[in-house]
Amino acid sequence: MPGPEHHFLINPYGLHYSEVKASNLVKVDIDGNIVEQTEYAVNPAGIVIHTAIHAARSDVHCIAHTHTDAGMAVACSQEGLRNDNFYSALLHNRVAYHDFEGITVMDDEKPRLVANMGDKNLLILRNHGLLAGGRSIPETFLNLWAIQRACEVQVATDATGRPSIPVSSEVLAKSEQLMAMQAMGGPTGELEFNAFVRLIDKIDPFYKE
Repeated sequence: MPGPEHHFLINPYGLHYSEVKASNLVKVDIDGNIVEQTEYAVNPAGIVIHTAIHAARSDVHCIAHTHTDAGMAVACSQEGLRNDNFYSALLHNRVAYHDFEGITVMDDEKPRLVANMGDKNLLILRNHGLLAGGRSIPETFLNLWAIQRACEVQVATDATGRPSIPVSSEVLAKSEQLMAMQAMGGPTGELEFNAFVRLIDKIDPFYKE
């Protein structure tokens, strides 16, 4: 959301995700008002979440929120995300939690949402789903992809019915350093995001229209 206008783009309400493309994204202001002519509305719940975070976190230029099976399963579990697999270990001390208050359509939830998120870029909405933010689209993508993979592995591990192997506190403490090394000095998420863009372009470049 860079720029003095504090405008951002959000997916149009009522379309399947396969129908969303660059030209039908809806531009709104920080209060959730549509600022350019469009035939589409916006999801009230999405507006509450996105305007709350964008208003409070000038460093967060992109937000993604999902309701995947694995993400919701972990969000519904009392213990939340454990730091006992490859992906979750790399997210040590990077995940915040926000308690479920029903469908997120009331403005009075905004301060609690923002307070619970704090300075983190990953948020598990309890009983609800996953949320990731970042300084760029690639960084947000990588954050969301990593927590999604962490949830998938946790759910798969739990399905075996056997205890998971704990990761030592010493290894967890190295996670931030290891993530920086993985980026190889480049902007966070660029390598991974560009690879997935190439893959999607081979399947269907419709989203660019």
